[in-house]
Parts: sequence; structure tokens; C-alpha cells
Amino acid sequence: MANYDLHALRHSTAHVMAHAVKNLYPSARVAIGPSIEEGFYYDFDVDQPFTPEDLDKITAEMANVIKAANSFVRKEITRDEALALFADEPYKIELINDLPEDEVISIYEEGDFVDLCRGPHIDNAGEIKAYKLLKSSGAYWRGDERNAMLQRIYGTAFASKQELDDYLKMLEEAEKRDHRKLGRELDLFSLQEAAGPGLVFWHPKGALIRTLIEDHWRAEHLKNGYELVVTPHIARQDLWRTSGHLDFFNENMYQPMEVDEVPYLIKPMNCPFHLLIYKSRVRSYRELPIRWAELGTVYRYERSGVLHGLMRVRGFTQDDAHIMCSRDQLDSETKRVLEFVLSMLRRFGFADYEIYLSTRPEHSVGEDDVWEQATEALRAALDEQGLAYQIDEGGGAFYGPKIDVKIKDAIGRVWQCSTIQVDFNEPERFDLTYVGQDNAHHRPIMIHRALLGSMERFMGVLIEHYAGAFPLWLAPVQGLVIPIADRHVEYANKVADDLRVEGLRVEVDDRNEKTGYKIREAQLHKIPYMLVVGDREQEAGAVAVRSRSKGDLGAVSVGDLIRQLKKELTDA
Repeated sequence: MANYDLHALRHSTAHVMAHAVKNLYPSARVAIGPSIEEGFYYDFDVDQPFTPEDLDKITAEMANVIKAANSFVRKEITRDEALALFADEPYKIELINDLPEDEVISIYEEGDFVDLCRGPHIDNAGEIKAYKLLKSSGAYWRGDERNAMLQRIYGTAFASKQELDDYLKMLEEAEKRDHRKLGRELDLFSLQEAAGPGLVFWHPKGALIRTLIEDHWRAEHLKNGYELVVTPHIARQDLWRTSGHLDFFNENMYQPMEVDEVPYLIKPMNCPFHLLIYKSRVRSYRELPIRWAELGTVYRYERSGVLHGLMRVRGFTQDDAHIMCSRDQLDSETKRVLEFVLSMLRRFGFADYEIYLSTRPEHSVGEDDVWEQATEALRAALDEQGLAYQIDEGGGAFYGPKIDVKIKDAIGRVWQCSTIQVDFNEPERFDLTYVGQDNAHHRPIMIHRALLGSMERFMGVLIEHYAGAFPLWLAPVQGLVIPIADRHVEYANKVADDLRVEGLRVEVDDRNEKTGYKIREAQLHKIPYMLVVGDREQEAGAVAVRSRSKGDLGAVSVGDLIRQLKKELTDA
């Protein structure tokens, strides 16, 4: 079924669910029920939270509504008629009152259920064949914790039962891979309520993985002609007025703090700071392109209802870079950036993408010819790589066109990751110039660029992609030496020391537990190699190797083990 039809199917299923809820709980007051990327939801104001048993009852009642096969009938009504029709539905009344005066108000009737709705819908409820209610949870009205807490029921619908079954299997697998669950089990990170929601605490193993990613990130940037910069966490409020963030991003920024009677703001983005470095002296055309990269930690206010593990937080580190170039360099720099994006993603095991080229929106800044050149530069970069992509007409930022790269993980889910954005606005707002060959001042073009997105979100995606079983180069503990008895502990520590000298990350499990128990625990902790040592291994200067994925590999000398592990790391 086409995406548009799937949207209509899911939206219609949400209406059927609301119809069933009203049949079973007549006092329930309905709020909103949109289709979303993977299904739909509907919010209700009810006396008691919905239980799993309630969802079963609602599912059964939905079957009755679907069996009746009532048509979805659209009608346009006046504002007064709408207010009268929904007089007992306070959330609908609020929505109606918020509509612009010239807004066309439409309703959809399905049997004796009527809802305020723009549509679209399928022809009749009988077309709904494959659906499932997934869960219920609390949700603040309009996402604002100052408003009433409603009960949200999530569900999904597909054109066929096979598609639904495949999706439900994927959900089962996704639950096993949930980064929040694995983060606890593998002791990688935590979110501490005592410090505040949406703020991540990296535990030693999680911090080590993050450090490995950051070290690789820095090394690759230096190889690719970038320079590294480090900028402050706060700045005067006036800076954010110059950048435009106070006008366009204020609701996501924290309140100012007074320093020497001057208001300062904690940074939500790094770009204005990089622009100030650029302005610190006169720039020549000979310096361009300038490529500056920073792992800069920023802070943005997100409503508590949308916070989600590492995927949606309030403090995060952006994988950020800004390129200042001339118009003549735009094509080559865009191609260079895209090649860098793909090489970085492949290093972490991502080779399947959904890519979007977003073009000029209705409200934008910049000259037509510059927009056209920038859009064509992005298009040419994609074409040269032979990448399939979709055009998002009018989906660009107001300051320039962009490429978004969404990665597909091991179970087929899509995650927004990399972005390449051309910006004509910020160089203008900050009056950036360079001296050209003609000794005149010219305006550079800026490219915003992220390879991984944010370290927090990328770590969440990595955990779920690998189900916590990181490849050897990213595993916080690459090998666990397991002595069979106390008399083998000294040898086990010597083996570990020999491996550590070679740069391998190894621990020793010398607890007074059975060997089988230690091996099972190591498997649960996703350690790539278990190195068992007993009398025979000690006498031979060897270890019995057990692989996380391949099981027993037999005994090898410590020297051979080091060579094998180093080869695996080199080939990765």
C-alpha cells in the first residue's frame, strides 16, 4: 500500500479505536488521534489508566465496529456548529477555538461516531484488516506538563496480516535490543533523576566506548583536512540575538543567567562560536576552504514527555563541523563532505541508507542563483556516489538546501544521522568576509555538517544495532581471562598483562565461582573472547579460547592469540 494510503489507513484505524473506546467508556473525553511514522495513537481523558485487559476489550470492540463497515463521511461545518457539536468534549473545543478564523472546519462521521478531523480516511471501516493495539501510557495534553495528564493508546495497522506479523516480530527484536535495557545490563550509562531528566551519566565502560568513537572521529578529521576547535559552553545573550537563535529557537533554549549584570545563555548550538573564531582576524581567499570541527556539548530544553533514553536528551555532544568556502569551492567541498559521511558510517557498520535532498522552502533567504548552485552541488555529490535519494521539495532550511542521510540498522529501522546543510544566512548575519584575489571583500558560504549526529543518540543507535555485542575494536572489554582455580590466578594475571602491553583491553575474573558460571556471565556481558587458563594452559604458555559468536576455538599460545586479535582489529 502506498505511503499516503497507509497514512489514511492508520488514521482511520485510530478513529475506529476512539469509536470503540467511546462505546465501552461513554464518559471518556477524546483529544487527538493522528497517524505517526509506524502506526497511530489516540489520547483520552479517562478516570483510570488503561490496563492490558482494557486494551483487549477495546480490540474486541474494534472488531465489531469494523464488521459494521460504516463509511467515513466528510462534512464541512461552521465554527458555531462545531462548538455546539463538541460541547461535551473540552479538548475538541480548545482545538476549534485555536483554529484561524478562515479555517475550513471539517468532521468525519463513521456510524454514530463523529470526530473533528481534516482527514484523509479510507472509504469505510470494513477495509481495516490487520491492526494491533500495542500499549498505553500517560501523555500530557499538547505535550505540556502543565496540562492535564491523558491516557494515550498506541497501535499500528497494515494493509496485510503478513506485514503486521513482520512488524510485530521486529518489535519483539527491538525490545531485546532496547538501549535503555542493555545500558543497564552492560553498565554503560545511567540517567540520574537527582541531577535532572535528560542528562546522561557515562559509566566507565560506556565512557570508554564513547572515547574510542571520539578518538577515531578526531583522527579521521585530521586525515581529512579539518582543524579541531574547542569553544565555551555559555555566551552573552546578544550573541544568540545576532545568530537568530533567540528568534527561531528560543523555546528550546534555557533561561538566561546573570553574570556581572549581563544575561548569558548556555549554548544550544556551536555554529556562532565557530563564526566568532573566523571573525577574530581578516581572512584571505588563500585560507579557504576552512574546515573546523568540534565535539561540542550543547543543551536544549526538551519537554519531559518526549525524553527517551539516549535518543532524546537535554544535554548532548554534537559531532559538529563548519566549512567556510567560496562559491567556486562549493561543488568540491560538498562532494568531499559526502564521501567523508559515507566512510564514517561504514566504519561503524552502516551501509544501507535512506537519503533526502531538501530544496528551497517558500520562506527563505539568499539569492536565487546561489540557491540553485548549492542545490545542484548537493545533487551532483549524490549522483557521483551513485546513491539513490528522494527529493523533499521545499523541505530545506530557510537558510539553504540540505542532504539528510538516514541509516538502517540491523533490523531495518531507520535513524536520522548525518546531515549536510548549506547556509547563506549566518555568514550574512555575522558579516563574514574574506579578501579575494581582487583585494575586495567577499562573503563566504558556510556548510554545516554532522557525520554521526550527536554522540548520545549515535551511541543509542549503536547499542541497538549490535544488540550490545560491539565489534572487537569498540568492545570495552575485549577479552576476559578466566582462571579455573586459585592456583591459576597468578598466570591469568600474567596473560592479562601481556595482552594489555599490546594495547588490548583485558580483565581477569578471579572470583571464587565455577568456570561455567563465569563463562555464562561473560556471554551475558557480550565480551568477545573468554580466555580460560588451567594446568595445561599454564604449562604450555597458552589459553583456551572461547569466542562470543563461534564458541570453543581450542588452545593457542599467548603470542599467537595476540597476533590473531591484532589481525582481527586490523581487518575490521
